[in-house]
Amino acid sequence: MHVLGWAAATVALLPLLGVFYAAIQPGRADIAARDIARYAVTSGVLALGVALVTGAVGTLAAWLVALHRFPGHRIFAWALALPLAAPAFALAYSYSQIFDVAGLFRMWLRPTLGFDVALQMRSIPGAIFVLSCAFYPYVFLAMRAAFVNQSVHPVEAARMLGCSVSQAFVRTALPLARPALAAGIALAVMETLADYGAVQFLSVQTLTTGVVRAWSVYGSPASAARFALPLLVTAAALLALERWGRQGRRYETARGQQRTLEPVALSPLKGFAATGFCLLLLTLGLILPVGYLLWRSLEVTPDWPRLLAATGRTLGMGLAGAGVTVALATLLALSAHRLPVMSRLASLGYATPGAVMAIGLLGPAAILWTVFPGTVSGLGVGVALLIYAYAARLMAAALEPIEAGLNKISPSMTQAARSLGRSELATATSVQLPIARGALLTAGLIVLVDVLKELPATLILRPFDFDTLAVLASNYALDERLAQAGWPSLLIIGLALPGVIWLTRQVTRTGQSRRRDPNAE
Repeated sequence: MHVLGWAAATVALLPLLGVFYAAIQPGRADIAARDIARYAVTSGVLALGVALVTGAVGTLAAWLVALHRFPGHRIFAWALALPLAAPAFALAYSYSQIFDVAGLFRMWLRPTLGFDVALQMRSIPGAIFVLSCAFYPYVFLAMRAAFVNQSVHPVEAARMLGCSVSQAFVRTALPLARPALAAGIALAVMETLADYGAVQFLSVQTLTTGVVRAWSVYGSPASAARFALPLLVTAAALLALERWGRQGRRYETARGQQRTLEPVALSPLKGFAATGFCLLLLTLGLILPVGYLLWRSLEVTPDWPRLLAATGRTLGMGLAGAGVTVALATLLALSAHRLPVMSRLASLGYATPGAVMAIGLLGPAAILWTVFPGTVSGLGVGVALLIYAYAARLMAAALEPIEAGLNKISPSMTQAARSLGRSELATATSVQLPIARGALLTAGLIVLVDVLKELPATLILRPFDFDTLAVLASNYALDERLAQAGWPSLLIIGLALPGVIWLTRQVTRTGQSRRRDPNAE
């Protein structure tokens, strides 16, 4: 079994090694070092802005939903995570039109209120706003889980020492949740650095847009790989921060299972304010941009044959990517106790942008072409490389729930199967995997939703005339045909939304069951 685990880890590490291989090649493009530095600074400013905004609004929303009762709090407990179904570029398309010079907001503001305000969305502040609306659910989910699982004893001790309810929260509950906050912000920043569609449309030049530009405009994988190296270093640091955050959260959860914090009913006025804040957050993250896209899309007649073909490709790639990724992650999870270092290294792909993964695969593909001429060509090989990129990047996203599901299996069950003469592989297929099938389904849905929204890796590695919905939306947007871009964006949301709803409802039910049963796993 550990041999299969080694193979799965190697699959995830090969593209990362390919980036370093491409970076040392002699090829170069007309991209100055100052441009790389400028792109890096822009990425840093963007990441810092998104970290601050998502940290603030995600923590406040989680605090309201997890620790208070107000109208709609049960619905908001899972609905506030629904923006995860919408790709960031879809939000960028909507808000760029809403706040444009001739946009809906300005046209309404002038005759209604008698004054004019110019909002420039194609800027770093505009990108921070759009990406924060798209990625705040990462902080919300992490902080909500931390608050739900916290023990009431530190807060009670603070109250006995004279702290008010708000002071006890700030001085005890919030510091105890700092690991979860760090993990949620790290995930939001990872997604920010990996984003291409939104920042490219909003004319914000980041390292990820530099990677795609160096490859597509200058045709230089070497220059693209050099753009990718700072992203890899940042990805490693963010992954370490996210790992530390989850370790801290598990520690606090284990300590605080005796009695958790109970929600407090808010007064009518405060309850109205809490409902309004949560509704505003959900509106900005999903309802307003999706509603505007739908309204604009109805103005044009969609090209249904092209849309349906792209939908079939998108769903097919999503299912194939999810199946391959879950299979490889399962092999690695079953061998994680023997290969802890490889398991951690394989997780680095999750923090790596899809564009970087694609560039990393171009080097191995070129070597394969040199050794076996004629093999790296055609539709089948292009699709295989694309699925490979999905699996390498998202293996860590599948590995986490699978490991959690396998950890719930008692060691005595596997020992009993082994004592009856079953091999390690037979024990896994007959005992461990059937019990952990819920975790496998969760992992598959997580990967499926991410693949549906993936753009940069698909742009670089897709075969000729193999357009997915994300590529189709990007092409329409580049031609400023934003009404047509709405249809593929809406189809992506429609495909991803059921999976996101199921996942968020499962998280909500888990938190409620832990409150009813403090000893629940």
